[in-house]
Amino acid sequence: MNKMIFSHEFRVRIKSILTWGISVSALVFVFFSFFTIFADQAEMMNEMLAKFPEEFLIAFGMDGLNYHTVLGYISFYFLFIQLCLAIQAGNFGFGLVSIEENEMTADFLLTRPVSRTKILTSKLLAALASMLLTTILIWISTILAISIFAKGYEYDTPTLILILLSVVFLQLFFFSVGLFISLLVKRVRNVTPYSLGLAFGAYVLSAFSGVFGDVKLEYITPFKHLEPNYIIDHAAYNTPLVVINVLISIICLVASYWLYNHRDIHAVDRKSVV
Repeated sequence: MNKMIFSHEFRVRIKSILTWGISVSALVFVFFSFFTIFADQAEMMNEMLAKFPEEFLIAFGMDGLNYHTVLGYISFYFLFIQLCLAIQAGNFGFGLVSIEENEMTADFLLTRPVSRTKILTSKLLAALASMLLTTILIWISTILAISIFAKGYEYDTPTLILILLSVVFLQLFFFSVGLFISLLVKRVRNVTPYSLGLAFGAYVLSAFSGVFGDVKLEYITPFKHLEPNYIIDHAAYNTPLVVINVLISIICLVASYWLYNHRDIHAVDRKSVV
C-alpha cells in the first residue's frame, strides 16, 4: 500500500462519509421515533396490513413482521438503510478508477514509481475505510435510537449485532461489483446512474424473488443474501447465500485487479493542452 495515495483517496471521501453517515443516521432516528406508536398499536397495524395483497407485503419484506418488537421494527425499515448504503458503495466502486480517467489524471498517476497493483490496493483500502466509517456512524445511531425510543423493550443483542454487521457484506458486494463493471466498460462518465441502477436493480430482483418464490433469483441479489427477516427468525445468517455473496465479491475484486493491470489507460495529449 502507498500511504500517500491512501491518504489522498481517504481525504477525498471525507465529505461523502459525513454526508451519507449523518443523513442515514438521521433517517434511523426518524424511523425509530415512531417505534412506540407501532409497538402500542401492533394489533391495529396487523389488521391494516392484512388488507394488503400478500404479494405486496412479500415484495417489500413486510410479511410476518412483529412491529411491537425492537428487532421486528428494525427489520421493517432496514431495507431502506441497506439501499442507501448500497448506493454509496456503488458510487465508490464505480468511481474508484473511472473518475481519474475522466479527469485525465490517470496517466499522470501511473507514471509514478508505484505499481498498478499497489495503486489499486491503496485506493481500494481507502474506499473500504470510508465505507466502514459510514457504517460505524450508523451503528452508533442505531444503538442510540434504541436506547432513546425503545426503553423497556427487550431484544436479542447477538441478533441485533448480526443485522448491523450484515451491511458490511452488502457494501463489499456493491463496491466490488461496481469496480468490476467500471473496468469492463470503456468509460464511466457519471457514476450515479450506474450505482442507482445496480442498487435498485438488485432490489427489484429481490422483490420478484419474494413474490414468485424463484430461488434462482436469490443467488444473485444481496438483499436476499442478507435478509433481516431471516436473521431475526433464525438468529443466524443464511450461510449458503452469504457464502455466495462473499464469493461474488472476492471474484469481482480479483478480476478487477487483473483488468486494471491490463487496462489501456489513454494519455493526455500534452500539446493540445498547451
